[in-house]
Amino acid sequence: MTDMPITPRHALPLLAVAQAQKEVTHNEALVLLDALVHAAVVTGPVADPPADPAAGQCWIVGSAPTGAWTGQAAAIAFWTAGGWRFAIAREGMQVTRLSDGSRLRFEAGAWVGPVTIAAPAGGSTIDSEARSVIAALILLLEAHGLLISG
Repeated sequence: MTDMPITPRHALPLLAVAQAQKEVTHNEALVLLDALVHAAVVTGPVADPPADPAAGQCWIVGSAPTGAWTGQAAAIAFWTAGGWRFAIAREGMQVTRLSDGSRLRFEAGAWVGPVTIAAPAGGSTIDSEARSVIAALILLLEAHGLLISG
């Protein structure tokens, strides 16, 4: 078998029958799982790799990556003891961006963040109770990272 067998969703390496050094394949799969299960990225999308990453930290690679990230646009980059590893983003994949607490989702080939909803303003009839409830709802959604404060 010339091609390494992989899982269909996250391209995790699978063990092959009579494979030598099975621990290498198994360990690689565990490293990928460690980065992708309940994925949390430092920030992103960003083009440049950080200068001093710590093992286990992840980033979303921007659309025009440079340096060690060249050719990895939109991937999740994670630093390991062995250097940079990359996971291809899949449709519907979600991550938490630790820099602002936002939840990002991979849709139609790009990472999209939460939408911004403006607080109610204007109008000819002002309902202060409704505005108060809407403002509280917006704050709650922002606190959960589902909206960006506007």
